[in-house]
Amino acid sequence: MTETPRVLSYLEALNEALALEMEHDPSVVVFGEDNIGGTGCDGTLGHAWGPTRGLHNRFPNQIFDAPITEAAFVGAAVGAAATGLRPVADLLFVDFAGVCFDQILNQAAKLRYMVGGKAAVPLVIRAMWGTGMRRAAQHSQALYSLFTHIPGLKVVAPSNPVDAKGLMASAIQDDDPVIFFEHKLLYFGSRGVVPEERYTIPLGKASVVREGGDVTIVAIGRMVHEATKAAEALAEEGVEAEVIDPRTLSPFDFDTVYASVEKTSRLVVVDESNPRCSIATDIAGTVAENRFSSLSAAVRTVTSPHAPVPFAASLEDAFPPDAAKIADAVRSTLPSSVTSKAS
Repeated sequence: MTETPRVLSYLEALNEALALEMEHDPSVVVFGEDNIGGTGCDGTLGHAWGPTRGLHNRFPNQIFDAPITEAAFVGAAVGAAATGLRPVADLLFVDFAGVCFDQILNQAAKLRYMVGGKAAVPLVIRAMWGTGMRRAAQHSQALYSLFTHIPGLKVVAPSNPVDAKGLMASAIQDDDPVIFFEHKLLYFGSRGVVPEERYTIPLGKASVVREGGDVTIVAIGRMVHEATKAAEALAEEGVEAEVIDPRTLSPFDFDTVYASVEKTSRLVVVDESNPRCSIATDIAGTVAENRFSSLSAAVRTVTSPHAPVPFAASLEDAFPPDAAKIADAVRSTLPSSVTSKAS
């Protein structure tokens, strides 16, 4: 009898990754906001959405809650990492990073360099991000561009459960500080077949989600799913789009993007962040600078507006990129003979 593949949600995959790493290595400690808490504070919920659910019962000496003092517990995590532990600090919402930005910018990112490599900082900072949950402007931002700008930090933004588990394991095992972005809508909205065993996915290696020869679409986090929908719609028009999920934003796998652009000669970059000084503009500019001769059309970017995330449901729904906007951007790169034929 064929065994049914094991399907996990994004949230369940993260929970399993944390559990396996804590079980394998007692120096892995998890703390921050609401890791144990929730209704009754008995460890059954674990976090506002549950990625640490049940871990306190299994690892009571490795997971605990911290007060709502981001500067204090992220600073403590930097110190713990420098002295032999592998802390996973949970900011809850990435929007709270402003409170502890000095600890991230000037301590975690710089310490290894300032001591000539004599100390490592194996720290993971988990942060939820993104629109779609009616959390308004202070709880919905996509701030990964801020962190990719900082040398010394690694930045990860998985789009699916199998990558979330493998990249979390790699982040915990890495000797450099990693900011790990988890989109709120993916917690329950993304499900997939996930191996039960402990495994890693290399940081800095992109994934080609869908192959195609007409245009390259690079999409970040949840936008990978919107880009795939757009690619499927375009395929009905005879346009085959290649969809690339970078998975890691710093280091960034430009080689995979270059190879795709050399094949397709067109590039559209999709980013839920604001457009100015964003990942989208960075990717677009880097490709234009280094593969200009391979391009047959201007690089297009599809982003959210340069504005705070609105609270009103109708406005928030219209705020981030979607499949229709992505497909329109792709069509704008194509010869008029192709688009007129499709219409």
